[in-house]
Amino acid sequence: MTLEGRVENGAIILEPPTPLPEGTRVRVEVIAPLEPTLFDRIGHLAGKAKHLPSDAAEQHDHYLYGTAKK
Repeated sequence: MTLEGRVENGAIILEPPTPLPEGTRVRVEVIAPLEPTLFDRIGHLAGKAKHLPSDAAEQHDHYLYGTAKK
């Protein structure tokens, strides 16, 4: 039988709650959280840029690298 849950205030809470008889031996396997994505790491920056030209999204190569506007 495989049960899942979470740690809350140092105790393991099974989801859904499962009554186990007192003294039941269990084995706990820690499931590491997933590696954060790029958006998880820098998503808070989205929409924060100020004072950009109105066509910055369409003409980003022009503003970044000096290429001709399209």
